[in-house]
Amino acid sequence: MRINVYSKDGSIVGKRELLPSVFEQEINNTLISEVIRAYMANARRGTASAKKRGEVRGGGRKPWRQKHTGMARAGSIRSPIWRGGGVTFGPKPRDYNIDIPKKKKKLALLSSLSLMAKNGKILIIDEITTERPKTKIFYDMLKTFGFKESTKLLFTLEKTDANVYKSGRNIPGVSFITASDLNALTVLSADAIIFSLKGLLSLEERLG
Repeated sequence: MRINVYSKDGSIVGKRELLPSVFEQEINNTLISEVIRAYMANARRGTASAKKRGEVRGGGRKPWRQKHTGMARAGSIRSPIWRGGGVTFGPKPRDYNIDIPKKKKKLALLSSLSLMAKNGKILIIDEITTERPKTKIFYDMLKTFGFKESTKLLFTLEKTDANVYKSGRNIPGVSFITASDLNALTVLSADAIIFSLKGLLSLEERLG
């Protein structure tokens, strides 16, 4: 699959053959779904906690006598049916982590990249750099390529560039990642992936 390589001003500076072993793999939707669910589960902190009946403060004595009050036979103010009482079957800290084999992670990433390539959602810009942190410069570059506001764009670079990051971090929908950190979840969370040429080479070297 050959696609255009653009400069920052939107002009075509060449063409690039996407590596078939990375961008033309069989799309396994079942595997993608499984791996993404695992990534999302692993992001959960699992720290929610509610007090059970035995953990709520107070309730050491019976609130009123058993009979002849005209009220329920209450034994403790810590009862779950009382306001301020314990919580029945409330959440407790737990580990939601799901182990993902490396091979599955790689295959899911290859499937995701192949899906994006098939749908024409991959763009290559020869060099994504700015001389200084300037949001307007970065915003104008996005307008040059016709991206609408709030489109989810994932810029994939060879390595972190502070000037580029500071220029684009305040633009809604724009996010940055290095080729070494790319995974199936980040790929499919974007509407389009924009590679720098070096970022693409780094990714192909990692996966190819």
